[in-house]
Amino acid sequence: MTAFVTSLHPSPESLAALVNNVPNDTAVTMLNLLRFREFSSYKPGATDAGATGQTGREAYATYSRHVMPLLAGVGGKPVWVGDAYCSVIAPTGESWDEVLLVQYPNKGAFLKMIQSPEYLAIVHHRTAALADSRLVATVASR
Repeated sequence: MTAFVTSLHPSPESLAALVNNVPNDTAVTMLNLLRFREFSSYKPGATDAGATGQTGREAYATYSRHVMPLLAGVGGKPVWVGDAYCSVIAPTGESWDEVLLVQYPNKGAFLKMIQSPEYLAIVHHRTAALADSRLVATVASR
């Protein structure tokens, strides 16, 4: 089985690549691949952590409820969500639970949202929910 590096947050290098490589002033659709933890994993002392025994999927639902107004505030919107059943072309052992497409009016809107104090105050729900994730910035072909 292939060893995978888990990724939950963008690195400074990946954000720089977004800024430098994604065209300005064009809609950006973020492909989210999500693998949920069996049980959420909040840091000790989190005052708004989910209930004991909450699943990762339930913690992600909490994150989603909080992020929706922030997403709308920058002109973004979810465009598709679905359960992932199996990876047909992927490294052996790679699997995902959910696929989500979120569209932003441009890369600046995405960056504005994820750097806002409001987002930083809720992202711990996402972290507690996910065992692994991928986020791929896409732009429609011309």
